[in-house]
Amino acid sequence: MLGALLSLTSAAFFGMNATSVRRGVLTGTVLQGLSISFGFGLPFFILMSVVLGSFQQIWNFSNFSYALLVLAGLIHFGFGRYCNYRATKAMGGLLVRPLQQISVILSLFLATMFLGETLTPIRFLGIFLILLGPLILLGYRFKIYIRLKKENIKNIRNEKEFNPNYKEGFVFAMGSAFGFGASPVLVRGALVDLDYTAGVAGGVVSYAAAAILILIVVASPVRMKHVFSMSKVSAKWFSLSAFFISVSQMLRYMALAVAPVSIVAPIQQTSLIFQVLFSWFINRDHESFSVWVLVAIFSSFIGAVLVSLSTDFIMSIFDFPEDVETFLLLSWP
Repeated sequence: MLGALLSLTSAAFFGMNATSVRRGVLTGTVLQGLSISFGFGLPFFILMSVVLGSFQQIWNFSNFSYALLVLAGLIHFGFGRYCNYRATKAMGGLLVRPLQQISVILSLFLATMFLGETLTPIRFLGIFLILLGPLILLGYRFKIYIRLKKENIKNIRNEKEFNPNYKEGFVFAMGSAFGFGASPVLVRGALVDLDYTAGVAGGVVSYAAAAILILIVVASPVRMKHVFSMSKVSAKWFSLSAFFISVSQMLRYMALAVAPVSIVAPIQQTSLIFQVLFSWFINRDHESFSVWVLVAIFSSFIGAVLVSLSTDFIMSIFDFPEDVETFLLLSWP
């Protein structure tokens, strides 16, 4: 249950981050966003490791765990986040998110193959409901977007004169899905059997690896000048995004230290629900909040509950027929 709660809270902060990133890339560049993100993220993780008493754990991982954490940092924070920024800038978050749902399938496949995790019928149902929520929401919002376009009402999200680059957006969205889908398995493999505070120490290792990569990329005088030339508006939104994503990733690493990927990865997809809620609160005059939004939220919530509960616990509460109990006790692989 702790892992599920940490995952859900992480998803909430990731939803806030998605809104901030979208505003930032309207006037700034991917490199500027990444620079602020890592400039804030690594010190934040180090500070939180000290606060939570896990700083010494940074030096106590096995060589194999170090390798997994470094690889996870490069794949997720370096490659995945870069691709996410590029995809969002190219065609907007509304079209990127459905493609990124593939990351869950990849995470679950890798977790069953390499971590020995199993999936039960109840957990399959929970995963389906979690994924159904964002898909309902995306379908509804896309219809609203098309209708407003036909009525010549320009951009409900400050995307004036925005012309999507679908080819670039698709390529980088799939790249981000790979990075976001593979990294949870690597992190879980490194942190399994440790407590949740060790997740913060693991995050320091991953962030440090990715930060070194970004530092090498921006080391040239031309790129440094470009990074420092960002507007105040971009700096504000990128800074807000850096805070949200740092908190989100800290909670995600903590969740992966105490819960299997098959619980954490699906619940993380509820971030889209939180993104809509956050957007509605800060810009409610331009956001639609209909019954379909409530249906999507309810679907994802029930799904999150199902994936976090064990089959034995559910069967102890409800009296199912024998055939149903036999079915519920099945597992894959």
